[in-house]
Amino acid sequence: MRTKALRLAVALGLAFCLAGPALAQEQSPTVFLPPEQTPAAEPAPAPAAEPAPAKAEAPAQAQTPVLAQAQSQAANMPVPSRLDLKQSVERGLAANPTMVGARAQLQGSDYMVNSTTADFFPTATAYYGVLRYGSQPRTVGGAKSADQTTWTGRLNIHQPIFTGFKLLSTNQRARLTKEQNEGKLTQTELTLIGLIQTNFLAHLKAKMDVKSAQDAVERLQSQLKVTQAFFDVGLKPKLDVLQAEVDLATAEQNLLKAKNSLDTTRAKLNSLLNLPLEAPVEYVGDLQYTPFGLDLTECLNRAYKNRPDILVGMKSVNIAEKDAGITASEFYPQIDADLDFYRKGDNPGLSGSKVLSDTSRSYWTLGANASWTFFQWGSTYYKYKSADENVNRMRAELDNTRLGAGFEVKQGMLSQREAADRIGVAKKSVDAARESYRMALARYQAQVGTNTDVLDAQAKVSSSEAQLSQALSDYQTAISGLYVAMGEKNPELSTAK
Repeated sequence: MRTKALRLAVALGLAFCLAGPALAQEQSPTVFLPPEQTPAAEPAPAPAAEPAPAKAEAPAQAQTPVLAQAQSQAANMPVPSRLDLKQSVERGLAANPTMVGARAQLQGSDYMVNSTTADFFPTATAYYGVLRYGSQPRTVGGAKSADQTTWTGRLNIHQPIFTGFKLLSTNQRARLTKEQNEGKLTQTELTLIGLIQTNFLAHLKAKMDVKSAQDAVERLQSQLKVTQAFFDVGLKPKLDVLQAEVDLATAEQNLLKAKNSLDTTRAKLNSLLNLPLEAPVEYVGDLQYTPFGLDLTECLNRAYKNRPDILVGMKSVNIAEKDAGITASEFYPQIDADLDFYRKGDNPGLSGSKVLSDTSRSYWTLGANASWTFFQWGSTYYKYKSADENVNRMRAELDNTRLGAGFEVKQGMLSQREAADRIGVAKKSVDAARESYRMALARYQAQVGTNTDVLDAQAKVSSSEAQLSQALSDYQTAISGLYVAMGEKNPELSTAK
């Protein structure tokens, strides 16, 4: 008989455990607060079954934590000897600690989705305790009614049936947070790509500056030799020699600065790629001009469609709406069910009792509970209104993000156009300066020109080459910033996309 009763109890318990999800609907109703509602009287719609969440994702298989896994991956990656721009970006995305943190945040939000999904299902809680009466409990007739020392074990199965859509809103919020973190991960990738490309281009510019400074030193050394030879035979004054020495010393200082800039940009790139600072990596590439083929309208359309910060802003609005729904759940009654199994005895093992019968010592109960806090002096109402205003704030921030995205795209277009125009002018300047230097040097060697003319022409060559390298670097940097502003990954920095 007891076995049959126990089977019946288990069957009823399972039925109640599945009651919430079985009564599920696809979406929760919108919380409606009529305009005439006052804080003193908070109406409550009739309770309805709380919908179940979308099918929970299978728990992730046991794996190494994301942070340790990424660090191990970076440590196991060999130190390369040569890297181009695309390879540098790929290495940075795989090994940079910033990406490790962003991936860990995304993994954490995935676990939170699983956690909030589990809240829809029943929970099992075990209790164990002892109760000692001051005197032997007895009935009115004097018979013993219970053990003076009673040990009790209880197993409770609790199933939430309706929580005012709080569980559903919390689960949906967790899923939105995961999608938001996916957008943040993409934003982190874009930021890192832009940073690597900017420093890579600065490194290439430093290479061009070193080459230009070396050429300047060679030209001035040659000019010093010619001037010294003319002075030795009495054709030129000592002043020309001194001027040539001063200019040569200045050029050598500029060369040292250019080499230091080259080493600095290499160290910065090494740090971005999670390489040893002193790693002798050769970053290869050229600063070249390739026309940009997109107009402003196309760039803006791509930005509004692809930018992750806009996606993050949209998810922030949705999350704020779910927070308001969680707050509004307090307007509804709360309904849950409990199935309890009891076992009592006069010893810690619960194995028997000298007083209690078998039915009093081992039994189960099944019940449902409903609670509704319908008046709190407007506390719930004002909390809901505060959450609703937070939704409006998130929407305003989203609008501001869109405006900022449009400005960044426009700024990038203007910057690349300016740099493109400067490149054409700088190339002509370099050609003219080199020709001017050649003519000044020939006139000086023919004794019809002055040393000052040669030195001035040489300085103009160095200046025009520096302007060209700066214009090329600024153009490529503007292209990099423009793709980041459009929310597009372009590791190789191709203008054909």
